[in-house]
Amino acid sequence: MAQPRPVPEPRSLGAKSYILTAYRSGQILAAKHIDREIAPASIAKLMVSYIVFDEIRRGRLSPRTEITVSKKAWRMDGSQMFLEVGDQVSVDQLLHGLITMSGNDAAVQLAQYIGGTTHTFVVYMNRYAKRLDLAHSHFANVTGLPAPGEYVSAADMAHLYTALLRRFPGLYHRYFDQRSFTYNGIKQYNRNSLLWSDPRVDGGVTGHDETAGYHLAASARIDHMRVISIVFGARSSRARKHECGALINYAFRYYRSATMWPAGRTIKTMRIWKGAADRLPVIARGAVNVAYPRGQRAALVYEARLPERLIAPVHKGERLGRLRVLYDERVLNSVPLYAGATVKPGNFVSRMRDDVHLLLGA
Repeated sequence: MAQPRPVPEPRSLGAKSYILTAYRSGQILAAKHIDREIAPASIAKLMVSYIVFDEIRRGRLSPRTEITVSKKAWRMDGSQMFLEVGDQVSVDQLLHGLITMSGNDAAVQLAQYIGGTTHTFVVYMNRYAKRLDLAHSHFANVTGLPAPGEYVSAADMAHLYTALLRRFPGLYHRYFDQRSFTYNGIKQYNRNSLLWSDPRVDGGVTGHDETAGYHLAASARIDHMRVISIVFGARSSRARKHECGALINYAFRYYRSATMWPAGRTIKTMRIWKGAADRLPVIARGAVNVAYPRGQRAALVYEARLPERLIAPVHKGERLGRLRVLYDERVLNSVPLYAGATVKPGNFVSRMRDDVHLLLGA
């Protein structure tokens, strides 16, 4: 068995907060002040993107849908895709304007079309935040422009980014990794400059607030390992790129990712008493993934915490305990365990037989 060896801590970064997570397992690989509430700036458009993608997935919206540009969208300050009042623009174009160009006008136009008003759409944003358990996030507008009572946290945005990528992979790859987009004769470049310097990076969003600083959320992948890197409050656009990239480099240098059990695979078989069957498969809900120190897979230890005795009936999907994956006595991942089948009560004879065994201390 490989001997456990410590993974060095990542070097200290100047950003106010940051988080590095393994996408498939959700493990936190590096962190600093991950629940600190900070002005989101254009990172708020990550939630706008999530809601628009959800509307498309539910069939209530199509990328081909044509929308007439409103005066409110046209008048927006800050970053723009340069919409003109009365123009017919497709949802597809607006999504490029929102994500590639970080256009405030695109955010407003999409919000007005879906919510009727931007105010109603902000209500949707906060409902989605609650549904996704984003405990340290609250939105006040659709653009991320400075507003009282508006904040997000690095941990929440990593969770939102993961949820968006997991739920809408096709739409994510269609819109998030575009380096440039041209609308109205104006070509603009994605503010996530890691797309040019690091071929592992396939998407992200940026933000800047005069008080909060420079933000960058990005995702990168090598083979079967993907990570989410979030940096909030860096000193400059160059610093946010450098620090977000440093976290990504740290992840791929010191960690690897593996599926320990595919979805539906039996993890353990339990003895079940007084049932129509005497063995019960125990499974996880979905695949069991883990990010582990590079070269140390053989040093991983698995621990299933389950009831000492299990009495029928047990229904498929019933929660039974937890599986922990440990490295050098440190828990890397922990997932609930469930019954993989239904076991009904046995007949009278089998129940009496098992009663005897249990009385004798089986």
